[in-house]
Amino acid sequence: MFFFFIGGVQPKTITLDETPRLCPNCGLAQARLKRIDHYLSIFFIPIVRLKKGEPIVICERCGFSSPENETFQGWRRQQTPKMSLVCQSCGATLEPSFRYCPQCGTKI
Repeated sequence: MFFFFIGGVQPKTITLDETPRLCPNCGLAQARLKRIDHYLSIFFIPIVRLKKGEPIVICERCGFSSPENETFQGWRRQQTPKMSLVCQSCGATLEPSFRYCPQCGTKI
């Protein structure tokens, strides 16, 4: 009797925080805190987590990613706009380089 075993290691992305964050690449609030874990899978069903990934922030629009404690938090602290604009629709503070409001999405 011969049995064929189909299995392997596959990555699985887990969303840790649904709060949107500003992406330093595209300027929109589309970045989410996620973690990529690696699971042992049998017949494409994840069974056991083999490796727990580090938390990273991934922009869902442009795909930019960075470790949580580096780019995104540092970018927020350093980028206090000297010349800030205000959105006509929602009143959010905008940077001069933004073409759309990151809060409500209206064109500036």
